[in-house]
Amino acid sequence: MDQPKITPRLIVQNGAKAIAFYRAVFGAREVERYATPTGQIVHAALDLDGATISLADAAPDWQNLSPDQLSGSPVILQLRCDDPDAVCAAAVKHGAEVIFPVADHFYGYREGRIRDPFGHLWILSKLIREMTPEEIQRAMDKFSAG
Repeated sequence: MDQPKITPRLIVQNGAKAIAFYRAVFGAREVERYATPTGQIVHAALDLDGATISLADAAPDWQNLSPDQLSGSPVILQLRCDDPDAVCAAAVKHGAEVIFPVADHFYGYREGRIRDPFGHLWILSKLIREMTPEEIQRAMDKFSAG
């Protein structure tokens, strides 16, 4: 099997619940899961429509710290999806918090940001208008000017 060159690993407080959340909300498919006899997940791999993420339960002795142990997550994952509004609604239904509501943006995307129940940040994103880099920069300049 061809392995991706980089795979984000999410550290969570309850790996089994996190897997259930990602399956229900993002349609993730569990590829593999390895746990200790006590049930602590040391590695699980999930496929999100061809992209792989992995996760593990928090283990401070290994420096595997979850967002709540770090007072938040400095990383934002962007998930491209066909219907960010529906994915956002499903996420909220399953315990996520809306950070920025889903809306159309000047740079050609419909997107919003959520914090999942495990503290990880996600941008739910859909391309709605193809734009050149120059068009995006002009739109950014106009937006920034107020």
